[in-house]
Amino acid sequence: MIQLVAETRSTNDDVAALARSGAAEGLWLRAERQTGGRGRQGRDWVSPAGNLYASTLVRLRGDDPPAATLALVAAVALHEAVTAFAQGQPVTIKWPNDLLAGGAKLSGILLERADDAVVIGFGVNLAHHPEGLDRPATSLARLTGGAPDPHAFAETLAECFARWLGRWRREGLAPVRSRWLLAAHPVGTALSAEVKGTRVEGLFDGLDETGALRLRLADGTHHVMHAGDVFLI
Repeated sequence: MIQLVAETRSTNDDVAALARSGAAEGLWLRAERQTGGRGRQGRDWVSPAGNLYASTLVRLRGDDPPAATLALVAAVALHEAVTAFAQGQPVTIKWPNDLLAGGAKLSGILLERADDAVVIGFGVNLAHHPEGLDRPATSLARLTGGAPDPHAFAETLAECFARWLGRWRREGLAPVRSRWLLAAHPVGTALSAEVKGTRVEGLFDGLDETGALRLRLADGTHHVMHAGDVFLI
């Protein structure tokens, strides 16, 4: 069941509050608009009506894989959902969980801890995309000529996420990692990464067994990234 509100500051904030008051795993909250949406590293996320703004809740268990790898679970679930509405237009994942179409950003995912839970927020440009950013953006409407219904999209996403969360719990990270790699830009793609103010450039060389990004540098060595911003060159 997906709860809907007309407007809120942030679905992630709302779901975090519900988590701390005892809400069960599987809760989904969708807003038609957000007044204080945000992306990774506190960036503003412009939230006009017609796009998807939704958050869900995962209660961590003692035998779960590392919580950080939920970023990959969310990425493959969202990629599967977007593909169902993209009418054959190619969509790729950029580490750790942005979706790109033609090199332009289509969506973003924000994971935040709330005590023993993880709140996962999804923002998808269905009908609109922002202009004038430091990186190109696009929308499903631009790709296909029409925007999907946000409720139908959210239902598809919830189904995809539940399925991949179950595999993550039963089988570990390996099948999620494999699916992520199939959906990602090709090995050898030139990337620029920024970690704590330091910029590193190299070629995408897959993920290590923990889901960290591997960059092959010009001298043949590898740089492994567990956190940071990544850009296509």
